[in-house]
Amino acid sequence: MEFDTLCIHGNDTRYDSTGAISVPIFQSATFAHPGVGLSTGYDYSRLQNPTREHLEKTIAKLENGIDAMAFSTGMAAIAVLMELFCPGSHIIASDDLYGGSHRLFSHISAKNGLSFDFVDTSDISKTAELIKPETKAIFVETPTNPMMQVTDLAAVSELCKQHGLLLIVDNTFLTPYFQKPLNFGADIVVHSGTKYLGGHNDTLAGFLVVSDEALSEKLRFIYKTTGACLSPFDSWLMIRGIKTLAVRMERQQENAVKIAQWLRTQKKIRSVHYVGLPAHPHYEVSMKQTTGFGAMISFETDSERTALDILEHVKVIQYAESLGGVESLITYPMLQTHADIPKQEREAKGINERLLRLSVGLEAASDLIADLEQALEAGRT
Repeated sequence: MEFDTLCIHGNDTRYDSTGAISVPIFQSATFAHPGVGLSTGYDYSRLQNPTREHLEKTIAKLENGIDAMAFSTGMAAIAVLMELFCPGSHIIASDDLYGGSHRLFSHISAKNGLSFDFVDTSDISKTAELIKPETKAIFVETPTNPMMQVTDLAAVSELCKQHGLLLIVDNTFLTPYFQKPLNFGADIVVHSGTKYLGGHNDTLAGFLVVSDEALSEKLRFIYKTTGACLSPFDSWLMIRGIKTLAVRMERQQENAVKIAQWLRTQKKIRSVHYVGLPAHPHYEVSMKQTTGFGAMISFETDSERTALDILEHVKVIQYAESLGGVESLITYPMLQTHADIPKQEREAKGINERLLRLSVGLEAASDLIADLEQALEAGRT
């Protein structure tokens, strides 16, 4: 079955007898037992709910996994993931990492006895140098947030196999439509479902997708015990969003390519970070492991004033956190997504007062370009 069809019919299990085309919202916390020692397959919604199950089975198929778990947020998913590790465990992570993940690792996971080294995981030799006896996993974002670095998944997977490590890949930016990390040796895939999977800036969700039964069993035990499961209604919103994932990703990428090319021609834009530009240093690596480049662009302006002018004068594009929805959003990473990272560390990665991150939506590319153009012009008057 093709990906587009899987988005709509990824799970053909019927949960009621009415013939409803839309999966019902089973808004129930608990389910009656048909008898002592008997179950309908659903007992308590923290363990499983039919609406959430439909969503999880769909996501597992889209990622070519054997199981998927749906969480209340992407950060809830990563927090549960960290419970796989015992105090003393060491984890290597991409150094250009979503600020929320960095905050969790540095303040919560570290407090619980885990240690972390952050490195440019696109450099396999530097990553290998950090492996030590207590290392248990490598956590990769690719492309990274917000500098759009790309890690060679097959190469880092081989490194993990040599040392008996788990490979965890955050696939939020590209989704399984453009990238399937499990196909390249990843053990666990992470998603903030809030972003492209939901696609409408109206739902918080997170996912873990696994490649084998042992990991599924361990994570489901933690999942049911800690309880950060996705609600039935939010599961339904995610199901609805995923139906249009393929067409949204194609159109948003088409828009992003046009905008990235236009940005490169602007005198007040110093650099453009978009993986779909052949000039991107990791363009060839991306071509090996993806079927597309996504719709996330980061760009550096010539001054802080120019960055502020854009943020304060855009009209169609909205100045807001998050990404991946049908509406285009522009973000100031140093004040928003990466505000908790120490300034020296943040600026060493290029996340400075001139850097903006643009999530390209479904509006007409010409209108988005015109909006950016007028914002740049407004700053000159």
